[in-house]
This record gives sequence, C-alpha cells and structure tokens, in this order.
Amino acid sequence: MGTSDSGRQERTVLEHEIREVRRQTLQEFADYAERFARQHGEPGTLSLRHLERLVAGRGPNGRPLGSLRPATARLLERIFGMPASELLLPPTSRAIPDDGEIELRARLRTAARVDKQVVDLLYEQLSGIRRLDRQLGAVVAHEEATMKANQVTGLLRHSLNPTQREHLAGLLSEIYTLAGWQALDAGQVSAAWQFYERARAAARESGNELFEVHAAAEQAFVLIDLGETAQAAELLHTAQDQARAGTPRPLRAWLAAAYGEALAAGGQRTASLRAFDSSAALLPASGTDADRPYVALNAVHLARWRGHALARIGELEAIEVLTSALDRLDPTFARAETGLRVDLVSAFMARGEPEQVSHHAKHARALAAEIGSVRQQRRLSRLT
Repeated sequence: MGTSDSGRQERTVLEHEIREVRRQTLQEFADYAERFARQHGEPGTLSLRHLERLVAGRGPNGRPLGSLRPATARLLERIFGMPASELLLPPTSRAIPDDGEIELRARLRTAARVDKQVVDLLYEQLSGIRRLDRQLGAVVAHEEATMKANQVTGLLRHSLNPTQREHLAGLLSEIYTLAGWQALDAGQVSAAWQFYERARAAARESGNELFEVHAAAEQAFVLIDLGETAQAAELLHTAQDQARAGTPRPLRAWLAAAYGEALAAGGQRTASLRAFDSSAALLPASGTDADRPYVALNAVHLARWRGHALARIGELEAIEVLTSALDRLDPTFARAETGLRVDLVSAFMARGEPEQVSHHAKHARALAAEIGSVRQQRRLSRLT
C-alpha cells in the first residue's frame, strides 16, 4: 500500500481508502460524507477543501495539520470504521492488515450504512418471504428465511448504532419466528425449538417486550406438538399477562386464540371456548394484521382456529364452523387450507361420514405434499 494503480503516491491512509478501496474521487466522497452526516444525524461536516488538506496530511502552506474537530473525527470514524488518527497516517506507517481485519472493517462499514430506509426495505423483503411461505410452503420459503436471518444477523453483530441495533434485533426476531414455524411444519421439531430460542434472544436485544411475547407464544406450538399441552397453556397464559398493557388488539386476540388451542389440546373444553370468545371480542372489526410483531388474524382465520379447537374436543359444531371458514378462506393461504381440511377429516370421522372424510383427506394429502407439510401429513396418517 502506498502507490495507487494510476501511479499516484498516496499520502495518507484516508486517501488510500477513498481512492482505492471506495473507488471515489475526493468530490464524490465529500458529497457522500455530507449525505451520510445528514441521514445519520452527525453534526460533522467535510468540505472538499478540508478533505484535500486531510488526504494530503498537511494544512495550508504545508503547515502541520493539527487536531481534527471531534465532530469531523467522529464522522470519518463512522464511515471508515477506524480511528481518525489512523486515517491520517502515511500508508507505509500503517501495519498491513490480515484478511480477518480487512473483512471486519468491511462489515463495520456496511453495518454503519444501515438506516431506517434499509430496515424498512428488509421488512418488505420479509413480507415477500411470508407471502411465498403461506402460498408455496416451507419447501420453497424456508431457505429464503434462513438466508435472510443470516444477512440480518451479520448486520446486527457489526452495528454500533444503538437505535439501529434495536430495529435489526426486532426484525431478526420476526424472521426467526417465521423460520421456527416453517421448521415445525416440516416436521423438524427440535430445529423449530432452536429457531424460537434465537427469536427470543433477538427480541430481548430489541428492547420491545412484545417481540419476546410473540416468539414465546409461537414456541408453545412446539410443546403442543410434543403433547406437553399443560406447559404450552402455561407459557401462553404468561404471554397474555405480559402483553396486557398497551398491546395492539390484533396481537392480544391472537394470543387468546393460541391459548384456546392449547387448552383444547389438553381437553379443557369450557376454558378453550371461553378463550376463543375473548379472542373474538378483542379482534378489531376490520381484522387488520398487527404491525410489529406481525400476526395474521381476521374473522375467517379465527373461525378456522376455533373450528380446529372444536374438532379436537369432538364437538359436532366443528363441521359447520370449518366448512364456513373454508368457503371464505383466501386461496393463497395453502398451509391454512391444508390444516383446515385435516380438521374436517377429523370432524367428519367423528360424525361417521366416510365420503366426506375421503374427499377432504384427498385434498389435504395433495396440498400437504405440494407445500412439504410433514406436520399435516403426520396428522392425516394418525387419523386415517
């Protein structure tokens, strides 16, 4: 390091970083630094004339440069991820970094560029993965979710901005809850548990208790699948208690319905139906999705969920509730339709209607195979 590809002798590390690493002219970098300061709330400024003196390592008329203003030093340190004093050294006096140091500096610089717009874009990408998941299943979308989790984890681990760390942690918690649900549907119970543990850990760093409440509540479904229904109900009861004050109504309605499912799985008929009544009372008339943390719940999904509970406890009313929900269900919710048809198989078996059992089992089996739902395939096998 010391001479550029064009033969120019580089005078400072700063000049090397701008010209050779970032491949920018001094004017381009000065413009970038101005935008960076504005977007990240930094008071430091860097005019082209000031930058020319800094890369030269000399003040006017060749005098010593002197100390940088603290605001300018901080601005440069956030952009380059290294001390300002090191940036002003001659390239030859700087130790040659190893590959690990080079990678670390690059990751720090990348993470420093994360702002609200980047976080919003990552949330939009997560919404796209959710759409793929509900329509095509984990067989298509699980790899997308795990790749996104790795990407956001890398940004979080190298972010130095407390606010952006919190935002990234909340996002990561939501990605891991999706990955956990996908793993559970794929029959990977242990992997699902670990994804939910990661979701809860990320939620704690977000500073928003509701992310952890949601992740813990979703983890309860692993316990239900393991037959640990009492522990699942206890976990969901605790989640409801934590979420009472200031919690969006859609999330509270979702938690109440989840609690109702756990109670139904444990054979607690009256308590389960009471929980679903509470969920219906909490659900806004518009049935909108909760923003963050995300839950999808409207009147149709709640009816589907209630019908599932009714089928579990052997209520004949389940058929009417489930059939109505199937007629109104958005056809893009392929996994939801699969589970709903399996519930209808269970309900029609209890009523002794083999033709209906065969009809819904055929459709459920085909859908489960298409979306890779091992969980629903196993439910069908136990029933038929």
